[in-house]
Amino acid sequence: MRITRVLSTALLLAGLAATPAMADSSPSASPSNDSSAPTQAGTSFRTATELDQGQTGTASGSTGDYLYWSFAADAGQRPTVKATVKLPDTHAGETWQLDVYDGLRRRQACQYGASTRTAAQDATSLDLACTLRTVRAWSETWANDPLPGTYYVRLTVVDLQSSDLGLPVSTEVRVDSKDIGGSAAVDGSLAQPLTPGIAAKSASNDDSSSSSTSAALSSIEPDGGWSSGWWSDRWVWTGLGGVLAALAGIGGYALTRGSGRPRRVPPPGM
Repeated sequence: MRITRVLSTALLLAGLAATPAMADSSPSASPSNDSSAPTQAGTSFRTATELDQGQTGTASGSTGDYLYWSFAADAGQRPTVKATVKLPDTHAGETWQLDVYDGLRRRQACQYGASTRTAAQDATSLDLACTLRTVRAWSETWANDPLPGTYYVRLTVVDLQSSDLGLPVSTEVRVDSKDIGGSAAVDGSLAQPLTPGIAAKSASNDDSSSSSTSAALSSIEPDGGWSSGWWSDRWVWTGLGGVLAALAGIGGYALTRGSGRPRRVPPPGM
């Protein structure tokens, strides 16, 4: 009975601890709001159109243009960027490319997905995708790991005949993320997310005529704000391991202590 009670308690604690971990594995993107989705794209890093995760941004342009969007990604997320290019009715073969850069404007490699594809002459649309590596809360200065902050999406044609230059195209871009959870947690966090300035603003001093210029940081951030970087479901599993170890010690003691003094051992003093 005692061993059965110990095992039942261990199974109950395991079920309670697994509940938040299973919730963390669901996609973290919020439902898209089409009315607030952007309908244009920027032409450079500084003019990139801000896009929330779960939204589908649209833009019209011409072949040869550079189209830019930006989105926020937090630690523990694995973003996936998908783009659709709707080509004109008549065109030659052309190659489109989808690039993703972090807040330091370092190009991030795609873990999987077709980020460069060639459209045939009779193709009416082209789909591109890029799944990044999991965003880390902290990294070495020499590493090229994805870090929390702003990410830039650049969509452009890289192989085009001169006769097709300037033809109208329409594009759709969507960003979703999967929350990886404690399996990607690291010991450490950034002091601030990588959100570089998008514009310059001047601030004048009331006591003097001097003025100072500072960068206006991007206002885009994940739903619920930036995470602190120290909490993850790894703490839950660590605590569960400690509880199970204690229960195993209690169960082993209950098995080995026996029911009392053996029958053949005489009492003291005889």
